[in-house]
Amino acid sequence: WCVGCVWWVCGLKMKLISAIVAISAVELLKVFINSGAYPSDELLWKVTIHVTFVMSGVLFALTDYLNSKTQSH
Repeated sequence: WCVGCVWWVCGLKMKLISAIVAISAVELLKVFINSGAYPSDELLWKVTIHVTFVMSGVLFALTDYLNSKTQSH
């Protein structure tokens, strides 16, 4: 999606997804500190959501990398 866009838009997108992953990691750490207060299914959902954020960040980075390697026409 970054083909033909301004270079800072791609960087801003990566900063945003990085911030979302960092916030999710902090929240997950808070949950793990008090893991006895949460049922196991809720812990599983929180971990699943965090992994989803991480994977989408990796995929965004991969697409930006691939787009930077292609030549514009």
